[in-house]
Amino acid sequence: MPADALAAVRAEPGVAKPDPILVVDEVTRRFGGLTAVDVDHLEVQRGMITALIGPNGAGKTTFFNLLTGFDAPDSGRWQFDGQDMSGLAAHRVARQGMVRTFQLTKALAKLSVLENMKLGATGQRGERFFSALLPFRWRAQEQAIEERADTLLARFKMDHMRDEFAGALSGGQRKLLEMARALMVEPAMVMLDEPMAGVNPALTQSLLGHVKDLRDKEGRTVVFVEHDMDVVCDISDWVIVMAEGRIIAEGTPNDIGANPLVIDAYLGTHHDAPLTFDEEEVALAEDAELIALEIDEDDEP
Repeated sequence: MPADALAAVRAEPGVAKPDPILVVDEVTRRFGGLTAVDVDHLEVQRGMITALIGPNGAGKTTFFNLLTGFDAPDSGRWQFDGQDMSGLAAHRVARQGMVRTFQLTKALAKLSVLENMKLGATGQRGERFFSALLPFRWRAQEQAIEERADTLLARFKMDHMRDEFAGALSGGQRKLLEMARALMVEPAMVMLDEPMAGVNPALTQSLLGHVKDLRDKEGRTVVFVEHDMDVVCDISDWVIVMAEGRIIAEGTPNDIGANPLVIDAYLGTHHDAPLTFDEEEVALAEDAELIALEIDEDDEP
């Protein structure tokens, strides 16, 4: 089982992994006086499904944007598969094998499903101006790209819609298209930003199966942002928790579910409830005293 590789790894923020594919050091991003991301050290294990969770505003999507070249950090560096990725543009990050999807899908509505898929392939000779004038230089590659696109569409059960406009797809179908298009790059790591958001339950099960297949059948690394803890517990090998831009916890789903720091980050329990039996006794006594005072005031003439 893939999770066995992390069996001996301690459940603590920034812990070293046996075979990290992604290593992040001291990455920060500020917007005026707000620090959106402040990650000291983070490692992502190769060949596993890692969930990135946290309350709204924790900085998860901003962190994704920094790592994939859609935003620039104020400081910090990160390596992917041994290569320094700091400061690379988004298209160069994708060429290195790290691709991402978006919370709001980015399908090109006026192009067909097949054309959207073909756009995902990298290194197309027909994209160069002079090569485009010489079809014999790119026709064979174009055919191979189309065959790969058709294979992926069949795998995602969307081959019957290959010639439909992408704008005609449902929200869930667009999520499938975006995931399939990401695989046209043949990436080593896929980063999914809330892949289940807005997807009906039936299609959610299909998406979950595809995410598991990325790990189990293809050996790819998956990092995904998700709010549904049932989904997180179902498919993830390791969970990273962000709050206020920082990594506050790491561990297996069971570790995270029992971590008081995580519970506090989501629910603010230390503000609302006593932490110990003695504190609870004190709180109850104070409540009883307040009730007695209110009764005395009501009895006064």
